Amino acid sequence: MEPFEIRPATTGDYGWIQALLSAHWGSCLIISRGRAYRADQLPGFIVTVGDKRAGLLTYSINGPECEIVTLNSLDERQGAGSGLLKAVVQQARAAACRRVCLVTTNDNLKAVHFYQKRGFSLVALHRNAIEASRRLKPEIPLLGIDSIPIRDELELEMALS
Repeated sequence: MEPFEIRPATTGDYGWIQALLSAHWGSCLIISRGRAYRADQLPGFIVTVGDKRAGLLTYSINGPECEIVTLNSLDERQGAGSGLLKAVVQQARAAACRRVCLVTTNDNLKAVHFYQKRGFSLVALHRNAIEASRRLKPEIPLLGIDSIPIRDELELEMALS
């Protein structure tokens, strides 16, 4: 992969962001810990390689917490995801957040591995949380990666000092 740059998302990225979220998340609506987010309306960072967009991270800052709502790297294992994480951690520190957190589902062990390698810790298991999430977003599939039933939310965090 060519060298990449990370920049804040702008209004000019809106159509691309909507298309990416719809393709990878089923819609722009994201449910996390019972909260509904319109990820296309959140601040975010975009990875670019030349003039091509290669990744997106959206986040929400609420008081002392910065939650990563979505992260997509279109060319995995090239450093783009790590770069996006560094950008959001820097943003969280600038906003005086005490932690950066995220939620993933029980089937997404690849994500758990990715975040733990980059300093995040598993801090909570929200059993059967997806049942409530499906009431807000019915398109959440019953089966996920490797046909594992999607039932639980796993919460990870990086404490900021």
